[in-house]
Amino acid sequence: MTADQLPDPLQQDSGYPRPQLVRRQWHDLGGEWEFAFGAGPEQTPEAVGFDRTIVVPYPPESELSGIGETGYHPVVWYRRTFGAAELAEAGLASDRPRLLLHFGAVDFAADVWLNGRYLGRHVGGQTPFHFEVGGIVDAEGTNELVVRAVDDPLDVSIPRGKQDWRESPHSIWYHRTTGIWQPVWLEAVPGLHVESLAWDTAADAGSVDLELVLNARPSGDVWAAVRIEYEGELLAEARYRVLDTTSHLRLALSRQRNGQQYEELLWSPSNPRLLSATVALEGTGAGSGEGGDDAVASYLGLRTVRTDDRCLLLNDRPFYVRAVLSQNYWPQSHLAAPSADALRREVELILELGFNTARVHQKAEDPRFLYWADRLGLLIWAETASAYEFSARSVQLLTEEWMQLVQRDRSHPSIIAWVPLNESWGVQHISHDPRQRAYSRGLTELTRAIDGTRPVISNDGWEHTDSDLITIHDYEGDPEVLARRYGSRAALDELIAGPGPAGRRIQLHDSEPARPVMLTEFGGVSWIDHNVADAWGYSSARDASDFGERVTGLIGAVTDSPVLAGFCYTQLADTGQETNGLLRDDRTPKVPVELLREAIAGR
Repeated sequence: MTADQLPDPLQQDSGYPRPQLVRRQWHDLGGEWEFAFGAGPEQTPEAVGFDRTIVVPYPPESELSGIGETGYHPVVWYRRTFGAAELAEAGLASDRPRLLLHFGAVDFAADVWLNGRYLGRHVGGQTPFHFEVGGIVDAEGTNELVVRAVDDPLDVSIPRGKQDWRESPHSIWYHRTTGIWQPVWLEAVPGLHVESLAWDTAADAGSVDLELVLNARPSGDVWAAVRIEYEGELLAEARYRVLDTTSHLRLALSRQRNGQQYEELLWSPSNPRLLSATVALEGTGAGSGEGGDDAVASYLGLRTVRTDDRCLLLNDRPFYVRAVLSQNYWPQSHLAAPSADALRREVELILELGFNTARVHQKAEDPRFLYWADRLGLLIWAETASAYEFSARSVQLLTEEWMQLVQRDRSHPSIIAWVPLNESWGVQHISHDPRQRAYSRGLTELTRAIDGTRPVISNDGWEHTDSDLITIHDYEGDPEVLARRYGSRAALDELIAGPGPAGRRIQLHDSEPARPVMLTEFGGVSWIDHNVADAWGYSSARDASDFGERVTGLIGAVTDSPVLAGFCYTQLADTGQETNGLLRDDRTPKVPVELLREAIAGR
């Protein structure tokens, strides 16, 4: 395949599961699969009686799966077949003889068999994985795919986020998402092919760095041809010889060196400009004896994110963060999006309300959501699911998954901050335990080692060990009290120096340099116009009018602060029994959008 045969990476429709590495042909294995609840982790595929039908990629606890059973399900099994038609759609041919079987995410551990052969295990409920199955698949016959997912609901050492360990949801925890919850798909590739790529943009230096990873070390004369364009204009082009599995290339964008043109290509919420890119493997060794040359399409955005002592700086200009806490949880599908279009609509709703940022909470979101954030101009604080105990096992599981997520998502221009820990969940004794402090600092430094281009918040809310932003959670329900707490530098310094709003220290070191301060959780006003069992919020409104007054009063008190660099309101939509959303769980607004937008954005 040549680069000119590739689809436009900037005109995607949310269907393709991996939007920053696009090939022309693929096949979605979603839809009806055979299903069974498992008898135990020792059960073999042959012993499973597949007596149910499930719709993939929806978890069995959800309505859209067709199962809808919300109890404890530590082991679940899936089975389906595919044949020549699916393989042809995936692109399997003489020039693309290798077949990749992809999983977007399976919670928590997945074992996979194809045609009776065990392919392997993946651990981590939010990260993608794949197997190369070209030598196992029957190109003309029927192929049987079996997946076992193991997700112990009582194991609090695994990163589970808001998935409840109790059988029924309580407080701020919700029904579980077990097993497959992101796309499963097939993709044919040549023998030597692009496995991953990452973009690191230095907009102020007028350069773009590419990290290109192949599936194997080239055995012959292999070259990579890279091309970057903006709206049809060629910005940079290079061709270099690839000598190893991983290679790096720096491309100069000469247009960026003209100071009068500098801002014309920058990505920002007001102008989410994206550059399209292609990477093609060429040369006598590119096929490695198996098939033709590989080519992929991608995209990137030019922008910088920094901090000074008072502000977040986006493209070197002060930027006030107006964020909303977004659980990205749907009543009919739980952590899985109910449709590909729902991911786009979620981004659009956040922007329509007047927010410029979303703090995706206790969840690593589907890459297709990040694509729409990139394309429509919504900034993202990237977070991960927390574990709830501190142990060697929890440290290993969360660290490994977090590192994979940072690698997966670091090329998205919309992501402006990394948040590995929240409110000391999983490090409950961080205030006095040196091991837990070391863990928090270690996660922060590991994140910076992989991606040094964005701020890192070591522990969002309180008990910061080493953060580039100081973030505070404060659910005070009285706007006048909030106005006093954050009304002056002296008041803010007093709050940070002493026990914070939750009775915990904001910083665990007194000698930290000055950094911007944001209120990254507040509000949480509950009101619902229909009955919800055990409805919950941080404070409650009597009716729609009272709800609107309370919400706008709290937001006004925060936006009037002369010392805060931004805020994050809790929360976007009602989630389970937590009825403190600006929207109902069906994403309809509780009060007029115009009222909320005026308070949030002043327009």
